[in-house]
Amino acid sequence: MTTINRLIQPGVKLIDSIALYEPEHFKLDNGIPVFQINAGTQDMVKIDFVFEAGSYFQEKLQVSKFTNKLLNEGTKSYSSSEIAEKIDYYGAFLEVGSDKDVATVTLYTLNKYLERMLEVMQEVIRFPVFPEHELETYKQNRKQQHIINSEKVKFVSRLKFSELIFGSEHPYGRQFGLHDFEAINREDLLSFHKSRYSSNDCRIIVAGKIHSELISILNVFFGNEEWNTNQEINQIQQRDLEQGERKLHIVKEEALQTAIRIGRPLFNKTHPDYLKLKVVNMVLGGYFGSRLMTNIREDKGYTYGIGSAVVSLHRSGYFFIASEVAGEVAQKAIDEVYREISILHTDKVPGAELRLVKNYMLGQMVRSMDGPFALSDNLRGLLEYGLDNSFFTDYINIVNNISADEIRELARKYLQIDSLFELRVGAR
Repeated sequence: MTTINRLIQPGVKLIDSIALYEPEHFKLDNGIPVFQINAGTQDMVKIDFVFEAGSYFQEKLQVSKFTNKLLNEGTKSYSSSEIAEKIDYYGAFLEVGSDKDVATVTLYTLNKYLERMLEVMQEVIRFPVFPEHELETYKQNRKQQHIINSEKVKFVSRLKFSELIFGSEHPYGRQFGLHDFEAINREDLLSFHKSRYSSNDCRIIVAGKIHSELISILNVFFGNEEWNTNQEINQIQQRDLEQGERKLHIVKEEALQTAIRIGRPLFNKTHPDYLKLKVVNMVLGGYFGSRLMTNIREDKGYTYGIGSAVVSLHRSGYFFIASEVAGEVAQKAIDEVYREISILHTDKVPGAELRLVKNYMLGQMVRSMDGPFALSDNLRGLLEYGLDNSFFTDYINIVNNISADEIRELARKYLQIDSLFELRVGAR
């Protein structure tokens, strides 16, 4: 019997390849694409219905979110309580979500109840009625949430930063206030639903232990005819950025903390430098051992947490650094942020640090593919940009092979100090 010497650290080997699951692709009779990941061990599935119905496409602010949130609050055949009772009775779970680009309706269900639950999903997705009383209840709840959140520096900084970097009239930058909730009416939701939740603009992703009759059942409820296609879809064109001042301080005198956001608009994951910039970001502030955390949290003690990220959007993208610090050290923290960026411009990342970052990123990627539901989330992130599994192959190659020289050049190219926007929300 071999004894393991636990005083010797195991060797570390970077991942050079990974077996990627290729989804099956079908089309319903009306042309809706269905992507299937048959990789489950439990007799259940997750089904995502994805629509281009994010806030980018709304004319009135908050209409996208209201429409998505109220889909399951009453349909032509069921009240909101009846929908909830059916979902609960069959042990299923329904969730809705929307962001700047897309809106989703997601069902988790046992296969033996698949047909019954898809009948409910058909009602929710195709035939919502948006009852007035449910709209008013949600409107009042959202107003109260907004009043409370508006006192939080972190919330204000997140909203205002989008406006700062994209411009107040850009779909990614427009910000809402209390008056926007009052302006929404039932007709707005009905109109948005008819124009954005259609068979022409739907994508279905299924993951789990796939039922043999899945496609035929989906066809019954979603594929036997075109739906909501008699409405003219509101085609919103790409908008130019109209940025203003680069530094902004929103004063909240009673705030104990100051929220800081620093960053700039960039590009999305279809850009050739996107994956390389993810490595730069990881070194700077993308994980707990990053330079920003080491300096501003561990060394200076200015904050509990600080991080950075590169965000991909369908028609743009952005980089940002975010933290909350005590008001009296806000400027010192900002100065340290710029100092760390400047170091990336001048000094090469040491070999040991770069190896650690690479190992972390590859491990994180593998972990993000653990199980069929995680695979479906990754697949959705590819399909939205017209990408395929070669994206992950490129990811592995770039992370493995990027050099310290390349990281320095990328930082100089995309993280110039004078190109960054700076926002602080807190006391003077």
